[in-house]
Amino acid sequence: MSAIHIDETAGSDTTGRGTAEQPYQSLGVALFTHGASASFLTRKDSSGTYEEPTQSSVKKAKKTAEGLEKKRKKADELERAEAEEKEKRQQVLEQSRKIVLVEDESLPKASKAKIVHLEPLRSQRVRVFGWVHRLRVQKGLIFIVLRDGTGYLQALLSGTSTQTYEALTLSLESSVELVGTLQAVPEGKTAPGGHELIVDFWRLIGGSPGGDDAFSTKVNEHSDPSVQADLRHLVLRGETASSVLRLRAAMLSAFRQSYATHNILEVTPPCLVQTQVEGGATLFKLDYYGQPAFLTQSSQLYLETCLPSLGDVFCVQESFRAENSHTRRHLSEYTHLEAELAFIDFNELMHHLETIICETVDILLANPASAALIKQLNPTFEPPSRPFMRMSYEDAITWLTEHQIQRPEEDAEGNVIKDAEGKVKMVDHAVGDDIAEAAERQMTDIIGKPIFLYGFPAELKAFYMKKMPAKDGKLTFTESCDLLMPNVGEIVGGSMRIDDMDELMAAYKREGIPTEPYYWFTDQRKYGTCQHGGYGLGVERFLAWLANRYTVRDCSLYPRWPGRATP
Repeated sequence: MSAIHIDETAGSDTTGRGTAEQPYQSLGVALFTHGASASFLTRKDSSGTYEEPTQSSVKKAKKTAEGLEKKRKKADELERAEAEEKEKRQQVLEQSRKIVLVEDESLPKASKAKIVHLEPLRSQRVRVFGWVHRLRVQKGLIFIVLRDGTGYLQALLSGTSTQTYEALTLSLESSVELVGTLQAVPEGKTAPGGHELIVDFWRLIGGSPGGDDAFSTKVNEHSDPSVQADLRHLVLRGETASSVLRLRAAMLSAFRQSYATHNILEVTPPCLVQTQVEGGATLFKLDYYGQPAFLTQSSQLYLETCLPSLGDVFCVQESFRAENSHTRRHLSEYTHLEAELAFIDFNELMHHLETIICETVDILLANPASAALIKQLNPTFEPPSRPFMRMSYEDAITWLTEHQIQRPEEDAEGNVIKDAEGKVKMVDHAVGDDIAEAAERQMTDIIGKPIFLYGFPAELKAFYMKKMPAKDGKLTFTESCDLLMPNVGEIVGGSMRIDDMDELMAAYKREGIPTEPYYWFTDQRKYGTCQHGGYGLGVERFLAWLANRYTVRDCSLYPRWPGRATP
């Protein structure tokens, strides 16, 4: 019989075969594998020669082999026990198929209800439908937390109800029908809604897989963000994601309530347009029956046309920006809450914005359901106090310089300049610069309260914005403002609009915009012009501030950003 070879340096206990070419690494493993009757040759490394092991090394190796043998026996016992348990479970499952639940017709008729409407039905028999949100199995008992989209319900299955095949294979996110008596939980105990369902009949409507496809395996808090984005349809079932969307619905309702109080009418502008608002570089272009068209960047121009007939108006509409931005506050498709107001001045515009935002927050906090959502998602939330801080663009430049908050240096084409080591060169902000998003957000977070940043240079803003009177031949500034919120940055952009026909025509010419496609917009200055202003609020950004979300992607049902248009 050939000797078993061990090389303590170059050998391997996993791939070694005991030959001189494929030696083991340790004598203990070789002894465990081949037994004490085999002969062994060892060496320290490949530069040495194989020799018989010393008595002390053999003695030590025997202890290692004995330990490995104990582990093998334990593993065999565990495997045998698992096989027996699997066989036993299989027998139980086969027996369980014979058990069929039948609803007891002698019991009082159950009232079908949504979970949110259950409280008045306590002590009565009810029928509810939903999904298994949580599941806990004990001997002879199954505890379920049911979710139906309106709330959560704790349910208890016992006796025969737990012995059916469906009960023994029940998994998270299965859809079920539960029937039983609704009982208030005893004093000192807690449950969603303050009651629980004692089930006397139930049935499985739609099963959910286990194993590798189990819901908790596919989606959990440790899932990679890209996986969570791919499985957004499953992520939405979680308590946090669904709470954010519930708060979003309540927030939009509160905005509408606030606008109604001020007699501002909701309208629905088109999403398919043939004019630009914020610059051609960010337009999504498409073929519209052989003509070029775009997905709208803003509904502002259409809202302005409503002022003479409907008075002050607002809309809640999708807007689309084809900018290749991957920041945590940008989306390619976002919900735009926009408004236009007639016969106001710039100060009145900012005052109006303060009023709408604060009233909306007050409405949310006055409603127990939405207040609870805010408390759940953002426990330290405090409503903003009025008046909001106002800071001119020029003062902001000074503030950033004094606080040594810089911006990336750019060349004439707008490309970021880097040094020889590839590090971005940073420079102080100067009047005329566009304040970088990171600098703007850093300033807002340091100040820690809402800020109206106003009076931006005309060169940085859209063609339709009204100009401020020129000062000493310096830059021309606009009656424009951004509302900045801590942790998010800009959530609103607004301005007074050019109301003079000649000034608007000059703005078209300066920007190289053809006037013909805008005839309907220009006519607002021809047929009874008026001083007016408006704004656009990013719904996802406002929600991110309200719910303390890190990214606006969490605040959209199915967020879209560059490279992401699924699911």
